[in-house]
Amino acid sequence: MTFQEILIQILLPALLDTMYMVIVSTIFTVILGFIAAVGLIITGPKGLRPNSVVYKTLNLVVNILRSFPFIILMISIFPLTKLIVGTTIGTNAAIVPLTLGAAPFAARIIESALLEVDYGIVEAAKSFGAKTHQIIFKVMLKEAMPSIVQIGRASCRERVFA
Repeated sequence: MTFQEILIQILLPALLDTMYMVIVSTIFTVILGFIAAVGLIITGPKGLRPNSVVYKTLNLVVNILRSFPFIILMISIFPLTKLIVGTTIGTNAAIVPLTLGAAPFAARIIESALLEVDYGIVEAAKSFGAKTHQIIFKVMLKEAMPSIVQIGRASCRERVFA
């Protein structure tokens, strides 16, 4: 078997499968991480709608999922993976643990960026009568986007070069 045959028959499909898993899990990770981060920001002690029970619960879940080693997380969520995808092996099945393993990290990155937004801007939006979802999407997220991108790039760089 020549190198070209190996490349076409083995490496190229594996590369495409890897790209598929990474791209799809990244999309779901950002979505779940954003939802968790917004939940933490809204219900936090200085949030728009403080709720200590929801905040402490969500904070605990994020902290627990961040501390799980990936292989243990993957094995422990086999039933959930089977429920969502229908199988526990394959590229589609790998997306579930990849997403759940990375979403807490994305949540903390997004949360820290949202916490950096000057509270005076949030207060100004409140004084203009902005609703909670308007404050989050039109004020906080726009102000935090450069920080989210910068923190995300830095954490990716640390993982690649570590």
